[in-house]
Amino acid sequence: MTAPNKPKAPRKKPKPATPAKAVEPREKASLHPRNRHQGRYDFPQLIKGCPELGRFVILNPYGKESIDFADPTAVRVFNRALLKAFYGIAHWDIPTDFLCPPVPGRADYVHFLADLLAEGNEGVIPRGAAVRVLDIGVGANCIYPLIGHSDYRWQFLGSDINATALAAAKAIVQSNGLNKAIGLRLQGNPKHILSGLLESTERFDLTMCNPPFHASLDEAQSGSRRKWRALGKADPKRKLPVLNFGGQAAELWCEGGEARFVTQLISESPQLSNQVLWFSTLVSKASNLPAIEAALKKAGALESKVVEMSQGQKQSRFVAWTFHSKAQQQAWAQQHWSAAQKAQG
Repeated sequence: MTAPNKPKAPRKKPKPATPAKAVEPREKASLHPRNRHQGRYDFPQLIKGCPELGRFVILNPYGKESIDFADPTAVRVFNRALLKAFYGIAHWDIPTDFLCPPVPGRADYVHFLADLLAEGNEGVIPRGAAVRVLDIGVGANCIYPLIGHSDYRWQFLGSDINATALAAAKAIVQSNGLNKAIGLRLQGNPKHILSGLLESTERFDLTMCNPPFHASLDEAQSGSRRKWRALGKADPKRKLPVLNFGGQAAELWCEGGEARFVTQLISESPQLSNQVLWFSTLVSKASNLPAIEAALKKAGALESKVVEMSQGQKQSRFVAWTFHSKAQQQAWAQQHWSAAQKAQG
């Protein structure tokens, strides 16, 4: 006997599709452990210290507070807020179209250099005015001296070939009462980097440098267009900055680009081999490392190292070299830092 057919259950109406939520990409927890810029920014707190930032805060595609990094004014004000909140810099501004650097990445360079000095000082980071740092190409933003003095109380000398940039940096230094901690000097010959810059009696524990990365204006502009496309901001209806983060000629490009600038810096460094403990420079392109290593060998560097860094998805590095043996490095530390460390207790 055939069983009677069971009545079919009524079909349920399909639920309306829920719009897919944007999933925020996970960033690598890769900032230096001492870097102050870990995690998300507290925008209400930043705005409290720098009210003008409130005009530029937006929600990004993931519903998080941020700013439009394609807006040069927003980036400049954001930097002003960060420097005030994290480093106590009450007054900071730069002329229009000068380089406005990303602060977290600049801070990483400073912290890794502190680790470099600690390696030759029994693992202790030397702090205070006994440590002197030369910032080659300090720029209008004066960013490395501001961070380095705030975090480690180091003394800085910033050099540049651009008198307008130095005037802007001087205004920052003076308005924050940092004249005794940060000095500035014009490199009078734009064809030279180190030659003719220092007095014979001056000594520096470190040099640092953010070299011009590009070989021409066209190359710099092309790099910015690629970045806007990668960030999804290349809207043809919107007038985007020609150069992301701004920048003048000497800040962004020079004949031969990064490779030529860095190899020239290396070739001039033996002139100051007894006056500087460690030389260093950022290197944006890993493809330039073989030429840089060859230049270091030719210059007679006794020790060199490549220190890799990463901020989120961005990979960067710096190269450091010295003409001092291990024994000479220890003697330098004893002579220049030990007395200051004992005085600090």
